[in-house]
Amino acid sequence: MTPFVKAFFDEATNTVSYLVREPEGRACAIIDSVLDFDHASGRTDTASADTIVDFVNAEGLKVEWILESHVHADHLSAAPYLQEKLGGKIGIGKNITVVQDTFGKVFNEGTEFQRDGSQFDALFSEGDSFHIGQMRGDVLHTPGHTPACLTYVIGDAAFVGDTLFMPDFGTARCDFPGGSSEALYKSIQKILALPDETRIFVGHDYKAPGRDEYAWETTVGEQKALNVHIGQGKSIEEFVKMRDARDATLGMPRLILPSLQVNMRAGQMPPADEKGDVFLKLPVNKL
Repeated sequence: MTPFVKAFFDEATNTVSYLVREPEGRACAIIDSVLDFDHASGRTDTASADTIVDFVNAEGLKVEWILESHVHADHLSAAPYLQEKLGGKIGIGKNITVVQDTFGKVFNEGTEFQRDGSQFDALFSEGDSFHIGQMRGDVLHTPGHTPACLTYVIGDAAFVGDTLFMPDFGTARCDFPGGSSEALYKSIQKILALPDETRIFVGHDYKAPGRDEYAWETTVGEQKALNVHIGQGKSIEEFVKMRDARDATLGMPRLILPSLQVNMRAGQMPPADEKGDVFLKLPVNKL
């Protein structure tokens, strides 16, 4: 089955959100949405999400799922806003509980912050499946970038989140808490075991050197042959050495502190105070 896929690119965070629609029918899912956030002012905006809302309404679609590939560290999720506007259930990997436990401590969230994944409507494990209308989706647990990363395989399309980038850009970093370059290598092998013609949709693009246009669709066959980090049958030893050395040179994403606090709550802001004001924390020397 070949689903219809519509990409929405957010240049401010280099994030690609996707709408996946059954080939015949109105059911669809939204993957990795973006809530606009201005770091300097602390203000949010829904312009990016509204582009998706407008498309869904114009096409007369029915949103059944709002899926997260993982807890993003570079943008805030618009999942609650989209759910309010369009309906659908919010899903993520069941290892969100590991992420919540880790960052609940980093942000000193206290006992009132639930670390059981209950902020989400569905928690997926390896081998789980779900339906978008008459179209089946299958879940691969693909940790390494984070412990909760998933790849959603829907028909001939695989939505890999941050696990893989375009072949000329490589693979995800593994130096966040709970990350592992060895685990990432093994996860990528799961994806590369899919049929060569499987379409791969990546979660970000940064225009690799020598490429002038953003891109986000490739195939398993192209990744196996051309990926600069993992292609041509590179060994786990080669990959881990390269990935760990590369990660040691990278700075933290600009929006990591607000993103983690919001996204581990399924896109909800922290609870408001008695005046109705919402605050995000800025832990010092914790990451």
